[in-house]
Order: sequence, then C-alpha cells, then structure tokens
Amino acid sequence: MQNHHWYRAGIFIFAMLFFWQAQAQDPDLPKTSKLKEPLTLLWVNTYGNIRLTDRLFWIAQTHFRFQQTDNVPFAGQIAQVYNRHAISYLYSKALRISLGGVLRVNFNTDDILPEERTAVPEWRIWHQYQFAMPLSRLMVYHRIRIEHRWSKGFSEQSNYIYRNRWRYMLRMKIPLNKPKLSPHAIYVAPEAEIIMQSGKAVVDSPLEDLRLTTTLGYIVNPRLTLAGGMMYSIGQELTDGAIYKQKWTIRLHAYFTPDWRKVKNKLPDIHRDE
Repeated sequence: MQNHHWYRAGIFIFAMLFFWQAQAQDPDLPKTSKLKEPLTLLWVNTYGNIRLTDRLFWIAQTHFRFQQTDNVPFAGQIAQVYNRHAISYLYSKALRISLGGVLRVNFNTDDILPEERTAVPEWRIWHQYQFAMPLSRLMVYHRIRIEHRWSKGFSEQSNYIYRNRWRYMLRMKIPLNKPKLSPHAIYVAPEAEIIMQSGKAVVDSPLEDLRLTTTLGYIVNPRLTLAGGMMYSIGQELTDGAIYKQKWTIRLHAYFTPDWRKVKNKLPDIHRDE
C-alpha cells in the first residue's frame, strides 16, 4: 500500500516538472533572471478539524498574514486574510479527501494611488488528497492540493483572471521526547511544497512557489496542538517569469479538533491535526 502512495506522488511530481519544462520553451524569454530582495512575513493560522461523523469532517481555517514595512519587519502591515472551509472524507487511515472553498482578502501593501482599491476579494475552489504513512516513530504525509483561483489587481479597472494551482507537499512529523505522537509530545516537522500554476495569464511563470519549512510543535492534548516555525520560499512573478521573489516567513499555528459526535471514539492519531 505504501509503495502505491510513493508511485502516485512520483507521477504527480513528474507531470508538474514536464508541464513546467513545456511552458519554458519560449524563444522570447530573457537570457538572465533577476532575484529580488527577500520580504519578511508573519503568518498566524488557525486550523479547525471538526469531526461530524465517523467519516466526515468540517475543515475550518482562518489565516492572518502580515508583511514587512520599511520600518517594521515581519508584522508591519496586514497583507491577506484567509477564510478556508471544506468537507473532508476519511476514506481510510491512509487517505483523506477534501473539497471546499476559499475567500481570501488581499490588501494593497504598496503606496495606494487614487484609482486603486485598498483591498480586493479572491475566490477559490479547492480539492485535496492526503496520504498518511506511518514510518517507524514518525509520520510521513503526501498532500496533493488543486485550487481553481479567481483573482484581480487593485486597480479600479482590473478584471478577474482565472488560474489553476497544482500543489504537492511532502511533510514529516518526528516526535522528540516521546516514542510516538501523543499528548505532551514535542515534534519537529520538516516539509517541502512545490506550487505550480497554469492559465491564460500564466505565460512564462509556471513556478508560483517553492516552500521549505521547519516547524516545532507541541501536542497539548488530543484536541489542541500548537506549533511555530520558519519558511523560506522562492517563486516567479506572474507578470514576468524572469523575476524571482523570495520570502522569509515566521509561521504560528493552532490546531483544534473538536468532536461533535455523541460517541467517544477519537480521531485516529495520524490525522489529528492534518
């Protein structure tokens, strides 16, 4: 069963890399690329994983994302607010499937011109396929997430554009002070995620983001986990694929997992906060 999971993940990565290479075959591309100075950001995220039945869950997430200003790093100004929801189906201990929507509010972090808005909404439909694999003392997760995205700029004349996002994440959770992931366990969670994009607006910038993260977490009890870490990311600008943006992000997370069933059965450990 585990070999099948690795096989599916390998096919997905190969398809994304093939798609990336195909998009890059443009003779008009510039001969050199530009690496922008990194931005610093702070993300404060809550993850609700509410059990409705033995198989169904309600995912309720809220993210507050801040961005540096000239004088204040990391938390200088609000940049985005996410409100993500979905219904998730536990097919087995190894596989969860989710489907839902996102409302993201983007705030204008540049000098606002008279003909520009201070904030605009962005809409998404997303579906996700997550494979959980126990491996000795640790857990390994493969996450495939596909997002259908409608976004626009801050100009009063700006119209919505449509893009698809193709995301694959590999994550591990390794307990440090206990033999397994259980209450009062401290764990480290390294992860890597590649985010590709496609659509008419994506001409030479298929690589939206490559994210490398390390997180330290603490399982308070079966219903609450707290975590924090640092992420480095790099990706192409949508309007010019020769320009690469960099970010250093402090990420703070709170995972809560209430159980609305009348029975006392607990959520399987491997999917407690995922």
